[in-house]
Amino acid sequence: MTSQTAAVGAVLTRARLTHAAAVGVAVGAGIAARYLVQRGSRPAPDGVVDWATAHAIAARRLRAAPGSLTPAELARSAPAYARAMERIVPLLERRLGAELPGVVDRHEVVDRQGWARANANVFRDLVGHLEAATISGRSSSPAAAVAMRANRFLATRQVGFLLGYLGTRVLGQYDIALLSAEGAPGRLLFVEENIRATARTLSIPLGDFRTWIALHEATHAFELEAHPWLRPYLRERLERQISGFLADAREIQAGGIRHFIARWRAAASEGSLTGFMSPEQRGLLRETQLVMSLMEGFSDWVMDEVGEQVLPDVAGIRQRFEARRRQRRRGVDRIISRLTGLDLKLEQYRRGERFVAGVFEAGGDAAIGHLWDGPASLPTDAEMDEPRRWVERILPAVAAAGPIAGQPVQAP
Repeated sequence: MTSQTAAVGAVLTRARLTHAAAVGVAVGAGIAARYLVQRGSRPAPDGVVDWATAHAIAARRLRAAPGSLTPAELARSAPAYARAMERIVPLLERRLGAELPGVVDRHEVVDRQGWARANANVFRDLVGHLEAATISGRSSSPAAAVAMRANRFLATRQVGFLLGYLGTRVLGQYDIALLSAEGAPGRLLFVEENIRATARTLSIPLGDFRTWIALHEATHAFELEAHPWLRPYLRERLERQISGFLADAREIQAGGIRHFIARWRAAASEGSLTGFMSPEQRGLLRETQLVMSLMEGFSDWVMDEVGEQVLPDVAGIRQRFEARRRQRRRGVDRIISRLTGLDLKLEQYRRGERFVAGVFEAGGDAAIGHLWDGPASLPTDAEMDEPRRWVERILPAVAAAGPIAGQPVQAP
């Protein structure tokens, strides 16, 4: 569960940060002429993002956040997570009908800056695709050099701000490198400072809250590691989005500031950065959001199912956490969430869990076991709101016979 009010899925967060960098390229190109005379013809710096500066921007914000822990304090909390994982993984394996090899060992307790560093490394890989196409084809003219400086300035601050903003909200994350050709297994990150702060705010025993978060993220490990098709599916859509962002940057560069202003007005009228996207990009985003809704909803559903076996008041924890989510959607938080599109994540949780609960009601464990069969089994937008239609399409015989609940889910 990556945050109360911000991104819960690293996939969409990284796509949006990459889009922010692409927008920075476009903005820089549009205003380059204004700065050319004033700033001269110094050589353009390498890279769309100055990663050291971006991390420094995020680190300043995160250091100022209350509740910072020392390395020794983080180390002392690690055994508590190890015990929680040893306790919940066998229960998850039994409920899901699949092994989760290595998940117990692949976890790490980090502070906010540690989370930011880990994600900055992945963002760097994603933006590297943008850099390769942008820098290799750039002109050596003075105007182009100024444009690249403006690009770098804006994109660096966009990435740094979002890393710092999300870093105060993220609780846990199943971290994977989607663009990695090796398909290396991911690792669980627990952001102890934020987990402690949230547990204290909600008056939830810290041990119970740690277990609750671990249940959610370990279920993400099941989704991504036990179903080999899912990571390539997400990777392909992410790469296509990056390609689209590059095309956007070149298009806006060619159209100049007027083209950029037209895009900005479209974004302002829609209330988020999705207004910058082409119809194809929006389609890809919708497909990715459907998968993320399913992933988050499935994790929440499993968390409640298994949580009853290890937590004395799992329903109470959920109620307090949901209330906290609603309270934080105000003021600056609400504005930032709207501008970046991160407010969609709350609805992803709710919509996805409603869908999974509806699938279980209509088809029982037999239907739940087919949620991750492959791309063809993913729900459509309409089915997400009417789960019985999904059961009728995937398992018509089960839908006709009614649910047979209570049996362990068998992984395909």
